[in-house]
Amino acid sequence: MKKYILGIFAIAVLASCKSQQEKALRSADKNFILKAANENFAKKKWKNALALYDRLPNLVAGTDDAPNVVFNSAYANYYDKNYRLAGNQFKNFSVSFPQDNRKEEAAYMSALCYYNGSMDYNLDQSSTELAINELQEFLNTYPNSERSKNINTMIDELSYKLEFKAYENAKQYYKMADYKATVTTFENVLNDFPSTKLRPKIYDYIMKARYSLAVGSTYELKDERIESALAFTRQVEKELPNTEYSKTALDLRQKLEKEKKDFVVAKKQMDEKIAILTAKQKKIADKLAEQTKTEQQIKDQISNEKKAMQMQRDSAALQTPPPAATFKIQR
Repeated sequence: MKKYILGIFAIAVLASCKSQQEKALRSADKNFILKAANENFAKKKWKNALALYDRLPNLVAGTDDAPNVVFNSAYANYYDKNYRLAGNQFKNFSVSFPQDNRKEEAAYMSALCYYNGSMDYNLDQSSTELAINELQEFLNTYPNSERSKNINTMIDELSYKLEFKAYENAKQYYKMADYKATVTTFENVLNDFPSTKLRPKIYDYIMKARYSLAVGSTYELKDERIESALAFTRQVEKELPNTEYSKTALDLRQKLEKEKKDFVVAKKQMDEKIAILTAKQKKIADKLAEQTKTEQQIKDQISNEKKAMQMQRDSAALQTPPPAATFKIQR
């Protein structure tokens, strides 16, 4: 019986709350709507509170209730995990009510909203970049605030997310065996994030990519790429001594030295073959040139003889008198 009575009571309370929410949504009474919205806010019924707060801006504009409506609405969106919207509302509060003693809190909450709204590293990072800017802006505006103590930590966390995304993107080129692009993209990561904690791993990928480029290089580029790979292994050994990466560098350097020696031998053999082939080609070319020259001389001789004969015929024709008349005149 007791459970039955409690159930009836709960249903009655729920119906009463629903009825009040519906009345407030249909009402034009500012005070009634504001009261219902604040009650929902106090009970942490964020969606109900937001539905009512959304009706109030025009009704409370220019009144003392306006700052509270904007402030509570921003917090309700924050707790309802609408971080981008909440961040904009907190930011607007700081701008719209510069004399309010909650201005600093609103600025901090705005930055915190953007921080919480930052997407996972494998998604679009425009929200992360925006969050870093907002946090930095708060730090610049309130450098001595108690709330500023953890700002740098949050900025570092967000920056690492950007670093890691760039790092993962570069890794994809290595997995695709596009070693030239691997080197370029990882070097860009180092340029964009000079203090990155991922430097040892990035060095490892660049070193292995340079090695693969050298070993699989074309004849014309092989010598240059071997030297480039060797130089990078020495850099890794210098900057990361007594690490797994320096051990890898030593191993690759030994392989590259052998590759270099083998290439010197192969290059010498190739140069000798090229020299022999070039000599043969020159000999053939000279022979063809001589043959062509002889053929041209013969053609020129024949042409000259024809011209001489023609000149003789033309001369004989000029020296021979015309024949006398052979017909008789009738008498």
